[in-house]
Amino acid sequence: MAEQAPQGRLRLGVNIDHVATVRNARGSAYPDPVRAAKLAETAGADGITAHLREDRRHISDRDIERLMEELTLPLNFEMAATEEMQAIALRHKPHAVCIVPERREERTTEGGLEVAREENRLAHFIAPLADAGCRVSIFIAADPTQIEAAARIGAAVVELHTGAYCDYHAEGRFADRDAELARLWDMAAFAHSLGLEVHAGHGLTYDTVGPVAALPQVMELNIGHFLIGEAIFTGLSEAIAQMRRHMDAARAA
Repeated sequence: MAEQAPQGRLRLGVNIDHVATVRNARGSAYPDPVRAAKLAETAGADGITAHLREDRRHISDRDIERLMEELTLPLNFEMAATEEMQAIALRHKPHAVCIVPERREERTTEGGLEVAREENRLAHFIAPLADAGCRVSIFIAADPTQIEAAARIGAAVVELHTGAYCDYHAEGRFADRDAELARLWDMAAFAHSLGLEVHAGHGLTYDTVGPVAALPQVMELNIGHFLIGEAIFTGLSEAIAQMRRHMDAARAA
């Protein structure tokens, strides 16, 4: 496995789901998400994220197999908390497993996982994954109840959902945006105080990544849809390199 990012450097996980979305729109073999993953590595990514959905709307089982066979970067395998996905994760044993909420009718992940109400089930669900050597992450809203529950069930990582912050920015609701950013700052610090590693992601762009990258407790950002869209205009390598520059500048400041 590739070496991890240097200590203190904010890691960038590139989500390649929507390369597969474009491929599947025509039922062809291209564009190839595994090729995108390899390009991401040379452009400065520290890991690759791929979400295998129940309906296989983008990433396929074969994509996961190839990523495990060919990838030199760590794979972050996003999945719902179902028996099918648990079995797939235990077969492949990726570096990390991120448990996310999933509804068939949603266009994208719409919020954080409800951990507090399903604490017992999720504790039993993630235990075999952790025993298999996977780093278990829980994708949650910036909410103290969910963070405490994630710590209690034995998760190693929480990934804070940045979608509301990004949506408020896009809508020009800057007071709400700033309040959500303050919540992210507070909850990142709270999660860190409980011994959880803190990641963040969802909806981040060049315009919104800086304040999140500046959160000192956040160790990794996972970004996908924006980068794949930007790649249409600048190429994937340049889109990722530019995001890396934004992240590094914000962290240095």
